Amino acid sequence: MNIGVIFAGGVGKRMNNRVKPKQFIEVYGKPIIIHTLEIFDCHEEIDAIVIACVEDWIPYLEKLIEKFGVRKVAKIVPGGPTGQESRYNGLKAAEELACGKEQSGSQNKDQKDIVLIHDGVRPLISQKTITDNIESVKKFGSAITSTQVKETVVVVDEEYYIRNVPDRSATWLARAPQSFFLSEILDLYDHTRKETDLDFVDSCTMMQHFGKPTHLIEGPNENIKITTPDDFYAMKAILDAREEAQIFGYDNVSVE
Repeated sequence: MNIGVIFAGGVGKRMNNRVKPKQFIEVYGKPIIIHTLEIFDCHEEIDAIVIACVEDWIPYLEKLIEKFGVRKVAKIVPGGPTGQESRYNGLKAAEELACGKEQSGSQNKDQKDIVLIHDGVRPLISQKTITDNIESVKKFGSAITSTQVKETVVVVDEEYYIRNVPDRSATWLARAPQSFFLSEILDLYDHTRKETDLDFVDSCTMMQHFGKPTHLIEGPNENIKITTPDDFYAMKAILDAREEAQIFGYDNVSVE
């Protein structure tokens, strides 16, 4: 199985919205989380979707999924107190799905399950990005969706003196999806929970900490995370550009 594990457990403090978590803010009549889910739902290689959601908002999310006709959501589980715990809850739900599929005899015993771990507030990926993730996991065992930096990056100390300027040509931004064989990434999450008190910002960082190889794939530049009001307005501008490209047949705007 290829399972999208969508992390929607945050409350969006940086968005300064006191009414609802950021993933439920509407853009052109549709919540951000639905924009994200529809991309996975429409991809022919995605078999199921699992969502780790803010627990109090699960009933609201269920109504949205029904309203917008998202078909492949198989499980919604509560998020945890941290991003790492929310991702773990999603991965465990994906494991339950995969085990059920295997027991039913509808899956090739030699086929390894793949999970694409993605932010619910990262709605500007493309169908190609999902395809590239799946193919990279099959070939290399992992896929970290990334974009190459366009400006100089500096590393500073605690007093904000610049200590290092990495080579821009070898510097990339790790984004999402971050994709793996389900059994392998879940083993690491289980180990982390049992053996350490470490809290990793994402799965890529966890893999690197334990010396596991990770393979980069290039994703679209517009694959931003909607975290602040500026990101929200950037998303609206990108969607506007995509719509105009479809209407007027522009060649210089990404509409994948």
